[in-house]
This record gives sequence, C-alpha cells and structure tokens, in this order.
Amino acid sequence: MFENSPGQRHVTDGDRYLYAQDAPQYNLAIIGTGTIGQEHMRVAAMLGRARVHGIFDTQAHSLDSAEENFKRFSSDTLVRYPDLHSACNDSAVDALMICTPNYTHFEVLKVAMASSKPIFLEKPMATGLQDAAAIVGMSETYSSFIQIGLQYRYKAQYVEAFHEALDRRSLGVIKTISVSEHRPPFLDKVGQWNKFSRFSGGTLVEKCCHYFDLINLLAQARPSRVYASGGQAVNFLDFAKDGEHSDIDDHAYVVIDYDNGVRANFTLNMFCPDFNEEMIIVGDEGKLIAQENFNFQQQAESTTTVEILKGELGVSKKSAVSYTRALEQSGHHGSTYYEHEAFVDQLAGESVDCATAMQGMWSMIVASAAQQSMATGQAVDVQAFIDTNGLGTLLA
Repeated sequence: MFENSPGQRHVTDGDRYLYAQDAPQYNLAIIGTGTIGQEHMRVAAMLGRARVHGIFDTQAHSLDSAEENFKRFSSDTLVRYPDLHSACNDSAVDALMICTPNYTHFEVLKVAMASSKPIFLEKPMATGLQDAAAIVGMSETYSSFIQIGLQYRYKAQYVEAFHEALDRRSLGVIKTISVSEHRPPFLDKVGQWNKFSRFSGGTLVEKCCHYFDLINLLAQARPSRVYASGGQAVNFLDFAKDGEHSDIDDHAYVVIDYDNGVRANFTLNMFCPDFNEEMIIVGDEGKLIAQENFNFQQQAESTTTVEILKGELGVSKKSAVSYTRALEQSGHHGSTYYEHEAFVDQLAGESVDCATAMQGMWSMIVASAAQQSMATGQAVDVQAFIDTNGLGTLLA
C-alpha cells in the first residue's frame, strides 16, 4: 500500500529499504494468455519471486491483450514466442505454466514435458479419464514436477476450514460434508469452447473438479459410490456455434459415499444473480460452516466467514477470514497468489502441499462418475467405474 501511494513515489530505488524486494529468481513462460493466463501473469508479478519472461498463444488478439494489460503492473518486456516448441524450450525459462483451453491440455503437456522443465498445469488436467491417467503415469517418471491448478484449496475460508477440521480436530471425527456453489453462467471464451462438453470435459469436470478435490481431501478416503442428478435448464439453451448446440449442464446435485463411511453432497446452480459458496462439515463433536458471498451486481467486496458450532461440547465461534485486499482482488479471492507461492517454493526445492497429478485424477474420477450418473439416472459404483475405464492398475 505505502510504496504504491502517490505521496511515496518520489522514493527512488536507491532509497528503498522497507519497500525493497529481492530480484525474481526464476523465469516463467505462460502458455495460453486468456482470462486465467492473464491472472497468472498478474499474480506472478505481485509475488515477485518469479518473472514472466515470455508468452505464447495461438490467438494474436489474446497475446496483444495480455501484453497491454501486463504493462499496468510490470515494466518487464515480454518475449512473444512464435510457436509452442519455442515457448517450451527457451533456455532462459525455468518453468512453464499451461493455461490453454481444457481440450488442449494433454497435447500441450506432452510438448512441454519434452523440455524436462517444472510445469504448472491448469485444472482440469484433461477432459477425459484416459488422458488424465496418462498424465499421472507420465508424472511418476518425470524428471521434474507437475503441479495441477486446483487453487480452491488456497481460498481463505477453506484454508481455515481444513485447519479446524483436520489439524485441530475441532469437529471430532468427520461424518458428513456438504458443499454448494451458486453463481452466474460460464463467461464467454475465445471460440466459446466452454459451452460444449466435448471441449470442456463437461461442467462437473470443468468447473466442479475444485470442489471434488476439497471433498476428497476432507473425507481422507476413496470414494465408493456416486449418484448425481442434473442437466441444462436455463443457460445457453438457444446458443449454437457452427451448427452445434450447447450441451453444457447448468445445475447438479451429487451424492458421494466414501470407503470410511463419510458421506458428502455437492450442489451446483449456474443461473444465479450472485456468487455464493458454502461448505458444511459435521463431525461427532461439532459443525463447521464456511461461506463466501460476492454480490458483483453491487460491486461489493466479497465476505468470507468460518463458523464453528460446538453446542454443549465446547466453545463456538464465528470469524471473518480474508487475505489482504490487494491479493483478493488479484484473482480467485487470493487463492491464485498462494498457489503461485507453492509453485515457486517447489522451484526452490521446498516440500509443499499442492495438488498432484494423482489428486487431480481423483477429482476427475468423482466428476466423471457424477456425469455418467446424470446421463444414465443410475448410481455409479466407483471401483467398477475405474475398472471399466481401465484404471485399476494405476489406482491399485
């Protein structure tokens, strides 16, 4: 705040002490400069430990936009790569961040892995289970590391919820988990790929893998059974591109049973006038409610709270939780910033808690099983689903 205030801008670099920052230690190449790619560029500049060295996208307009927007928070000159191979193999680049559309992830990743550089791969890791399984297999023998972009585990309310439920054991033994998201429809994308399941992987894979990742981490067991009901009720019913009509689901109810007896449910609604997320965890000694509300119509700041109800078993409390405003405004309410911090920590050789390829795979298994259940109207036995998809050996 202080170093960027108008009254302090006369302080030159030679007089910076409190404001001084270490020079970035690593160079990044951003592959895909759409909405999320530009968000990663912004938070990398804010964190300051790694510098965005170059960018690549197949769309010239996206590159132009990214370069222009980047000037608002960095004076660095960006390299514009002519092709994917050049972006992945620049000797000046230490790590790669893949932020391309879902359906391109697997093919882009194969080119990126030939570089042997550390890789950040946006969620979902793939659109289908076979590609996801291949990524897990490749990651196990990869000379460097691959981090999956499941950044919701870094949201302030979920960091606190995990601390209370798993570290402090404030709720005792977890028995049930309920998560919901109510929000507006998918935004526009270049080529409108997110309006079609064959490009996005389907709504429960594209959007909801975040939540299934959170639920899996809280349950601390393998899912055994998934049942889901949902469909396309409101959004994009009249939308078509190149003669193809949108088939993207806009609401769903998902029930998940786990091997250890934990039961969970997830609710999605994507035709709401505001954003609301809620997680309710109930154990044998208490209940936790984590909420986020964002009324973008009023341009109001989001509010996030974590409440613990112990009844006669102990102290109850309700806390407002947040990151500093500058970070919360940088993207996904600050979670992308801390996701970057974990990535750079890995580059520095530190051990961190971040989404692995295997965890990304399990988030997709739950999502894909739920989508199959919606399509058939039948509950899905997860082990049978795994075997049918030829994943048994990988996940043994």
